[in-house]
Amino acid sequence: MLYNIALLLIGLICLFYGGNWLVRGASNLALSFGVSVLIISLTLVAIGTSMPELLVSVQAALVGKSDLAIGNVIGSNIANIGLILGATGLITPLRVKATLLRREIPIMIFFTAVAIVLSLDGSISRVDGALLLLSFVGFNALFFRLAKQEQAERERLLADVDEPARDDLERKREFMLLLLGIGALVLGSRLMVEGAVNLARLLGISELVIAVTLVAFGTSLPELAASLSAAYHRQTDLAIGNVVGSNIANLLLILGMTALLRPIVVRREQLQLEFLVMIAFALLLFPFLRHQRLGRPQSALLLGAYAAFIIYSVAAGGLAAFPG
Repeated sequence: MLYNIALLLIGLICLFYGGNWLVRGASNLALSFGVSVLIISLTLVAIGTSMPELLVSVQAALVGKSDLAIGNVIGSNIANIGLILGATGLITPLRVKATLLRREIPIMIFFTAVAIVLSLDGSISRVDGALLLLSFVGFNALFFRLAKQEQAERERLLADVDEPARDDLERKREFMLLLLGIGALVLGSRLMVEGAVNLARLLGISELVIAVTLVAFGTSLPELAASLSAAYHRQTDLAIGNVVGSNIANLLLILGMTALLRPIVVRREQLQLEFLVMIAFALLLFPFLRHQRLGRPQSALLLGAYAAFIIYSVAAGGLAAFPG
């Protein structure tokens, strides 16, 4: 028991620091080339902070733990909105760009619905996985094109301005930090899977409950750290873009890659509530962000809804494990 708890704690620490190092390295490298914070947060930062979910889900699927693989994705998407946006909005009200409302949030909700539809036949097949991965490539190709347009516009505006050259040594340091972050994420994800599966067996609690609560929280720590830090420094584009981009990456990259390697078995009777909660949290963003602002009362509501979901999941899992 203590050994498995230690694995989880060490894994959480590795994920937390690894995610931070990866985000810092990737962000600084991208910013040095003149790309906006919003685009960075929706692509590089989102992919970077989603690495724990990818590694955990892929490794879980390869050892036949489908509940852990898909439960991690569902739980992480719920945590990203309920926990991360809720906690971030309590620090400072989040102002949202109109473009994010018109384009990225509907994209996130659409692919949430797509993932649910693909699972209705009881599995997410390799064909489904390939479709999700192609959608992910298309999504990032769109933002790469936007980034190139921004860079070209910035170079045009600064054509007559003497801008100090970037230090190549500084870029190398950031690249090494990015690699260190990836290494820590790999180690942390392996420890999380081993510890979570062993604890589920010892306590008699389903792996699905462990996945949508503890493992999902652990793999969401990089997003939480990045968004809280962004909110503290009044970088609300980064705080919200990170969450939206991470949710899209979870649905397209992680589910797609996992299913392509090994089809994911989906037991609808177990995942019915979790799927409904995931789509409900995604839809909550529409009324809250209609006025391009997520205030403290709305943030508290999101956080409270997430806490209620966790309490119910743990309680229901415990009752299922000990029906007598």
